[in-house]
Amino acid sequence: MQSISKGRNIKLASKSPRRQQLLQGLELDFEVWSMEVDESFPSHLQREEIPLYLAKIKADAFMPRLQPNDILITADTIVWINNRVLNKPGNRDEAVEMLRTLSGNVHEVYTGVCLRTTDREILLSDCTQVHFTSLSEEEIAHYIDRYSPYDKAGSYGAQDWIGLVGIDKLVGSYFNVMGLPVHKVYQALQSF
Repeated sequence: MQSISKGRNIKLASKSPRRQQLLQGLELDFEVWSMEVDESFPSHLQREEIPLYLAKIKADAFMPRLQPNDILITADTIVWINNRVLNKPGNRDEAVEMLRTLSGNVHEVYTGVCLRTTDREILLSDCTQVHFTSLSEEEIAHYIDRYSPYDKAGSYGAQDWIGLVGIDKLVGSYFNVMGLPVHKVYQALQSF
């Protein structure tokens, strides 16, 4: 539905194939932009504050490239459990520890999104509660060794094998867990 973007040039600043797939699902034409951006954040931030901060930082980095007819979309996703954030694992041991923490527990997935033009900014976030079944050490090892989830917050992708066998229940948007609350992005794009 190109009428949603009203002839604007949509730029998705994300290397995530999942975000690209989800935005394609909205039947929009867009260009993918990519740049390495420091994803550190102040330690006092919690829950949705973290991905909102990171989405805004990413948008700031792309501002010099933005043209008057562009709509830039940036996003970040985190896993929140036991009052702490689980970002992307740095190595196999961290991935194992994260999945052990999620096993048999409930956690929250927060995604923050920044939509920006040269003269306007919309920040939005979404939260999904994810219930994991208990995972065996063998299941955890199989998933990490076979799927290498090092580019995923919390060391897992809901659309992967681990999501199929381990996610017992979701409260909220499944697509948010994949990395983009497309229903909210769709609504926000209509306001430009």
